[in-house]
Amino acid sequence: MDADWRVADSELAMAQELVRIEISGPVAVLTLARPGRRNTLSGAMIRALRSALEDVGSARVVVLAADGRVFCSGHDLSEMAGLDEVGYRAVFEECTGLMDAIQRIPQPVIAEVGGLATAAGCQLALSCDLVVCSEAAGFATPGVKIGLFCTTPMVALTRAIGRKRAMEMLLTGRVVGAREAAEWGMVNRVVEAGALRAATLELAEQVAAASAYTVALGKRAFYAQVDLEQGCAYTLAKETMTGNALADDAQEGMAAFLGKRRAVWKGQ
Repeated sequence: MDADWRVADSELAMAQELVRIEISGPVAVLTLARPGRRNTLSGAMIRALRSALEDVGSARVVVLAADGRVFCSGHDLSEMAGLDEVGYRAVFEECTGLMDAIQRIPQPVIAEVGGLATAAGCQLALSCDLVVCSEAAGFATPGVKIGLFCTTPMVALTRAIGRKRAMEMLLTGRVVGAREAAEWGMVNRVVEAGALRAATLELAEQVAAASAYTVALGKRAFYAQVDLEQGCAYTLAKETMTGNALADDAQEGMAAFLGKRRAVWKGQ
């Protein structure tokens, strides 16, 4: 089989239809729109989502949602079966690039999960900065059941929950329900299905109320320090916070607090 796994010309033509972009005020909602294929991360879907992440304009917060009963079921196995080594490396390289892109963009990304998020779909949700889910949501890394251990999803999973629970998910492939996922630290909020969009937008608007400059700086620093030794983390944090304190928005925020008035962020 051709080593380029991203082959389907027909899918390339419909790439713009795979992810809908809706921008309202400070919030951009990106919706995976391939429910008939369980919103799988085909090559075209990955490229469409990466393009959408670069096309959110001046939005301050990004919401990642999905049509249908499945948030994302992971890789499109119909594209993966029978590839050669070069092809498989390309699959995982491009998928990993998507996860990195979510954490590299300056805007916080909130996953809105209303159904199952499995394998690389679980990785996709957990790679977002925040997760809001409905009671119908479930999370699983079931690759072990088909002989393909969820090794790349494991990276996001082990950074979201403890090692023992991560290993349980990876070794059994069982679905962890919404409430249990919240107890384990995978999600921030669990709400009734009918309240999912409202709860997600409420959180997005809370985040968007802050200085976009400050939030972007803080997001970048968070991921830079999170796995460092404590002394190195503090070194990075001190330098980052010093630069932050000198910035116009920090000076405005402190003046507004002392003057008991609402801050007006630069660019607002």
